[in-house]
Amino acid sequence: MNETDATAPVKVTAGDPPPRARADLGEFLASHGGPFFDLQQQLKLLRRNTLRVGSRAALFVALAWGVPFLLGLPRSFSLERGQGAYLADFGVWAKFFLGIGAFILAEQQVEKGLKAKLSQLVYAPIIAPTSIPAAAAFVSSALRKRDSRGAELVCLALAIFASTLSYLNLHTVAASSWAVEHSLDGNRITLAGWWSICFSLPLFVFLLLRGMWRHFVWARMLRKLATLDLRLVATHPDGKGGLAFMGQYPNAYAIFVFGMSGAIAAAVAKYTLHEDLSATTLSMVMSGWLAIVISFFAYPLSAFTPPLHRLKEEGLSLLAAQATQFYRSAERKTIGRNIFSDPTPEPDAELSDPGKHYEAMRKLSTILVSRTAVVPVAAAALIPFAVVGATMLPYKEVISVLKKLLLL
Repeated sequence: MNETDATAPVKVTAGDPPPRARADLGEFLASHGGPFFDLQQQLKLLRRNTLRVGSRAALFVALAWGVPFLLGLPRSFSLERGQGAYLADFGVWAKFFLGIGAFILAEQQVEKGLKAKLSQLVYAPIIAPTSIPAAAAFVSSALRKRDSRGAELVCLALAIFASTLSYLNLHTVAASSWAVEHSLDGNRITLAGWWSICFSLPLFVFLLLRGMWRHFVWARMLRKLATLDLRLVATHPDGKGGLAFMGQYPNAYAIFVFGMSGAIAAAVAKYTLHEDLSATTLSMVMSGWLAIVISFFAYPLSAFTPPLHRLKEEGLSLLAAQATQFYRSAERKTIGRNIFSDPTPEPDAELSDPGKHYEAMRKLSTILVSRTAVVPVAAAALIPFAVVGATMLPYKEVISVLKKLLLL
């Protein structure tokens, strides 16, 4: 680019949002910012222009899962579940291996997905150009909350609290395992157990809560954006006024949900280990968890229901009035008069047939969450439970339950 090109003014057509405001909206990076991000940047684990999720996931999994494994050698190689073996512990695999790895790997997918959806709101444009400055202010506020030191300190405090509960629980268990040695004189926590208490579990809980907090920040921002002037069109081919793309944003969290679901599924496996698990019970548990996950994402999307409902209600009213005028005029042209008429003359205005528009308006959906839009994240929520169920039930029954829930 030559100097003339670099200094040339940006052309903005009438009705376009200001370039600075558009740039502000495009700067919402869900996985950047905050004390933990800054710490990793100082340690050269990532750069501002690249998250390096692969190498960081491998490092954190090695520290959280690999170190306890090494500290427990040679006993770590045992696969006897009844003896509390490390490799046979569902919770260890779910939290320290899959969970932590998934939370780190999800950062790039989440950031890319949310940024794309927000950009489409601006460049379609769904948000009216006159509301872009207000939208940019909402995004700036969300970024400040994303970077909040207080929020991450609360996440860290809760992670330490979870570790404290784990420490107390290990002193009450009545059987030995990789984390604790049980004896009549009292329980003694192993080196692997201490590492899991002091590092592995706090890291898992911190990453989980940090990810949930950042989604809450996004959710609140999205609900505020829904109150602005929106350029919705009832006859849009997506059947949702032009907002169907927003209903797909939960899929950006598929890897994150997979990590979270693995931990929940492992807890279910632990408490049903000595009980008979039926397909009905498994179906109820999976249905309940799926409802929780969908509700997690339905909260921000529900803010778009009122404007869509208003669009549908007002549009049907206007088109119904136009349809009455159009078809009464057509009736007069066909048979010479209206069957139901009065002395007041009616002008034969040149109106378009609103039939197709009315039908499209009638079919307009005011709810953005749909089964087809969130199949990837729903599968991510259910597959860990299916894996656990397959260890206790015939796999055909588990597959049947999984299919039914995904095809609801």
